[in-house]
Amino acid sequence: MEHPYLFIVKLGQILGFGGFAEEHPHVLYTWVVMIMLIGFGALFAKSLSMIPSKGQNFFEFVVGSIEDFMVDITGEEGRYLFPIIATIFLFIFVSNIIGLIPGFFPPTASLNTTGACALTVVVFTHFIGVKHHGLKYIKHFMGPVWWMSPLIFVIELIGHAARILSLSFRLFGNMMGHEIVLSILFGLAGFYLAPLPVMGLGIFVAFVQAFVFFLLSIIYFSAAMEHAH
Repeated sequence: MEHPYLFIVKLGQILGFGGFAEEHPHVLYTWVVMIMLIGFGALFAKSLSMIPSKGQNFFEFVVGSIEDFMVDITGEEGRYLFPIIATIFLFIFVSNIIGLIPGFFPPTASLNTTGACALTVVVFTHFIGVKHHGLKYIKHFMGPVWWMSPLIFVIELIGHAARILSLSFRLFGNMMGHEIVLSILFGLAGFYLAPLPVMGLGIFVAFVQAFVFFLLSIIYFSAAMEHAH
C-alpha cells in the first residue's frame, strides 16, 4: 500500500538513503518509537521525586497496574518478567498509536515488525521453560501418555510454531486494515474531517491489540513456568 506522505521517509530522501526509507518505512518508524520510549523514559527517570507530581502519579499507576495484572496470572515467581512484558506492551501500543498521526506509519502495520515481536515472545517462552525446569521442560511436549509421546511432540511443535503466526498476523491484520481505511478516507474526504471517527476508534483498537498481545505473552510465559502434567 502506498502511503500518501511519510515525514521520516521524506527526511530519509533528503539525507540520501531514500531507497531504504521507501522500501522499509517500518524500520525507520520502529527507530522513532524506540527513541520516543527511551527519551521519555530517561526524562521521567530524571524527574522522579519523593513527592510525586501528577505526571509521576499517573505513570506509577500505569506501571503498577501492568505489574499487578501480570503477577496475578504468573504468580510472584513471574515478577522478574515484568521488564520484558512491559516493554512489549509499551512498544506495541506506541507503535499502534503513532499511526493515527498524519505522516506517520505504524510499525505494527508491517508483518516484519509483528513477526519479530512474536518470534521474540515464543523464543523467550522456551527460555523461561528451560530456566524453570531444566531438561525436564521437554515433558511439556510429550503429553500425559508415554506411548502417544511421538505424536503429541509433533502436535506441540506445530502448536508452538502457530503461536508465531497467530500473534503476528492478528496484530498485523488489524493495524494494516485500520491504516488502509484511514488512507482511503483521507484521500476521499480528508478536508471534511471524515477520518476523525475512525481515528477515535483507532485509539481503542491500538490499546486492545497491544493488550491482547501482552495478555497472550503472559499466558505463554505462565504456561512455560508450570509443571508438565
